[in-house]
Amino acid sequence: MKKIALLLAITFFSISTFSQNSNEAKKILDEVAQKVETYENIYIEFNHRLDNFDAEIHQETKGSVTLKKDLYHLNYMGTEQIFDGKKIYLIIHEDEEVIIQKQTKDSEEALTPSKMFSFYKNGYTYKMDELKTIKGIKIQYVKLRPIDSNSEIISVLVGVDVKTKHIYDVIETGENGTITTLEVRTFKTNQPLSEKLFIFDTAKYRDQKKYTISEPK
Repeated sequence: MKKIALLLAITFFSISTFSQNSNEAKKILDEVAQKVETYENIYIEFNHRLDNFDAEIHQETKGSVTLKKDLYHLNYMGTEQIFDGKKIYLIIHEDEEVIIQKQTKDSEEALTPSKMFSFYKNGYTYKMDELKTIKGIKIQYVKLRPIDSNSEIISVLVGVDVKTKHIYDVIETGENGTITTLEVRTFKTNQPLSEKLFIFDTAKYRDQKKYTISEPK
């Protein structure tokens, strides 16, 4: 009986510790999301890295995105992506092409710039990870694991600046060994913005007859 009681006590303690760890991890992410909600808009410059050591792949690209609630204007790899609340406009300058898509159920579920601070809320378990000092900044990492056992993602590490409660980086590890890192270089809030930033100027690109505009029905 003593052995059974001891085993039950250890099991209960482990479950209790895991639950506390999980709650603490989610609390940190909630603090980030809640703080973001207080901003009128956000401007981010970022580094995007893709590494697969087995395949000897290393790619690094810079980009920027402006967010205003659900609206966003993304500049990345020579393309622009605008979401005006209803439609997504993908402007591929190299190919002189514009693709217009309506927001669908699939696109609503996809990870977009506007969901960068809230994607964790559904489909993941949470766990506290390492506390690191990077460039003199204390970064608390939270590890997320997909609940879906068929997910191609093994884990997502979210690094949070302990002082500012802003995201420092997001590191995703895939089943195929690919590690994708998004590192925030610049984080500005409440900037003066033109309302036209989130509006696609159809006339502008139709006048440039070299651009092809396609809008699937």
